[in-house]
Amino acid sequence: MSDQHPKPPTPAEARKAPTGSSSRREIDAFLAQVRGLAPSVAAGGRGRLIFSLDATMSRQPTWDAACRLQADMFREAASIGGLDIQLVYYRGLGECRASSWISDTSRLGSVMTRIECRGGHTQIGKVLAHTRKENANGKVQALVFVGDAMEESLDDLCAAAGELGILGIPAFMFQEGDDPICEQAFREIARLSRGAYCRFSANAAHELAELLRAAAAYAAGGRKALAALSARNSGATRLLQQMSR
Repeated sequence: MSDQHPKPPTPAEARKAPTGSSSRREIDAFLAQVRGLAPSVAAGGRGRLIFSLDATMSRQPTWDAACRLQADMFREAASIGGLDIQLVYYRGLGECRASSWISDTSRLGSVMTRIECRGGHTQIGKVLAHTRKENANGKVQALVFVGDAMEESLDDLCAAAGELGILGIPAFMFQEGDDPICEQAFREIARLSRGAYCRFSANAAHELAELLRAAAAYAAGGRKALAALSARNSGATRLLQQMSR
């Protein structure tokens, strides 16, 4: 995947709405959706989570925040049983890359800080296809995606998301901002993969931190771990509510 540079997708016409903060009710609803999922990791095992981000130019501020916050995912997972994370990102003219599987927070942070955001169109379809491929080599407990736009065929993305749902790989779709086209796509991907959707504000890093910790808790320890986290993390509550529907 990392060496392929296919022709970028034709961008859909997208409308941009003013960026706004997610409400507490939305965060709580997101976490509560996870409650319906089955346990994701066998006893004594380590979870595997694909952490994917849009690295196009509009994402630079949130990329910087994610670099700082990714350590929280490892700390939360370590308290449960451990987690291996693979970083996937896209940017520029058809560039979509994946790291090796990483179990050390400092190593992941080092990889992320060396990456610069570049202008380009979204490549969410590649992320979904890569997740399916990685799962064939070893069970992937969850996919996390952070982005603010969607410029691809929604029908194609929905088909790929449905395949992840069949394989038991929930996609946690975290949207920055209020783009209605992006929201529609992210909600459908989450629904079809049996994952969850949530919006956060670029100016509220604590919201993204809560959501990333909640996703890591699920990947490392399943629904039980997420439910335990929800007592002290409103992001976990939002996930649980959605996944129980």
